[in-house]
Amino acid sequence: MGGLWGHVVHGLAFVLFGIWHLLSHMRYHFLHPKSYTSLPWFPTSKFRYLELFLIMGGSVASISLELFISPSKHQPLDPDGTIPSSHLHNFEHSNISLTFFVYALFAIILDKIQPPAQYGLTQMLGGIAFGQQFLLLHLHSTDHMGVEGQYHWLLQIVILVSFFTTFLSIGYPKSFLNSFIRSLSILFQGIWLMIMGIMLWTPEYIPKGCFIKLQEGHYVVRCHDHEALERAKALVNIQFSWYLTGATLFGLCLYLVLYKMFLGKVEYQSLTSSEDDDDIETQKTNKETFSRTKE
Repeated sequence: MGGLWGHVVHGLAFVLFGIWHLLSHMRYHFLHPKSYTSLPWFPTSKFRYLELFLIMGGSVASISLELFISPSKHQPLDPDGTIPSSHLHNFEHSNISLTFFVYALFAIILDKIQPPAQYGLTQMLGGIAFGQQFLLLHLHSTDHMGVEGQYHWLLQIVILVSFFTTFLSIGYPKSFLNSFIRSLSILFQGIWLMIMGIMLWTPEYIPKGCFIKLQEGHYVVRCHDHEALERAKALVNIQFSWYLTGATLFGLCLYLVLYKMFLGKVEYQSLTSSEDDDDIETQKTNKETFSRTKE
């Protein structure tokens, strides 16, 4: 995941999934406000497991890139079979992808078998994937003490939001606000990853008083003195504030636009359908979409 394109591509994937989840949660909430339940993933009409297969495919591609494509020898090990220090970060990144692959794989298996704890177990796997992501970035072997470290420290905060809201979905499955925040945090993860890639590995965007240098097989940003470093970190904080505000405004505007679009449908259903009909339709939709745990 290191470098410009690695961060941008991974970030774009998070952005797309974040938007997909925002749209899906809003649509489901507007159409079924009384029976809304947060879903860990959303089936499509033509291909039920498209979202999960995309996660699995992206994870395999990421692991292959980290361990076999990017290394000059096309394998990450030394001749004696040990992991060299310069490739430790490749294994850390691939383990993050592996956890998301496991989540998607078992989400499909659980949906096929449909055990009573399917919903809670699927959310648990998603929470573990975000927890693994946070842990490996927090304990990263790469030097993240400088400007790069400030970007990663702020990224960890966003990942923690995804982590906690995913586990909260187990206890509060009907909370739309929790699902909204979780989807927005996934979207913002992607935005911040893309910003990291562009700002850290594009020479024109390196802060004044800092420079790019090759260190232990990868490029890092270093500053000439403490004052330049503190200025660069402050600029990172300002960027984070701007993009966080922008992402929040995007989520709120999207909510209001979709609310206006679905308002007529919701009002029409409430005027023409009785509560009993609504309950029957809800049960049918829930059964076709995802099995629920008993409260």
